[in-house]
Amino acid sequence: MAWLSLLLFLPWFALLGSLYWYYPRDRRGRRARLFDVATLLLALLLSVLAMHWGFRSGSAQHDAGPIWPQVLAVLYAYGAFLAVMTLAVLLRRLR
Repeated sequence: MAWLSLLLFLPWFALLGSLYWYYPRDRRGRRARLFDVATLLLALLLSVLAMHWGFRSGSAQHDAGPIWPQVLAVLYAYGAFLAVMTLAVLLRRLR
């Protein structure tokens, strides 16, 4: 059931990832493209890990409602994705 949050946020992640990929319209070298691919894969991987962590954290709180694990899974996944993307944009500007 934790995968529901990723399924719901996957279009938004795809939109943000494509904006990150196409944002600098100048021609980039091979190293820059490898950095971008690694960034997008890392963002997705950490988002999935954070999603499972959030779902388990929400499931462990028995006094919360039944929707709480899904809410935490979405919040953790989105936070992890945005953290990686923000760091990558800052690192890209330094380069």
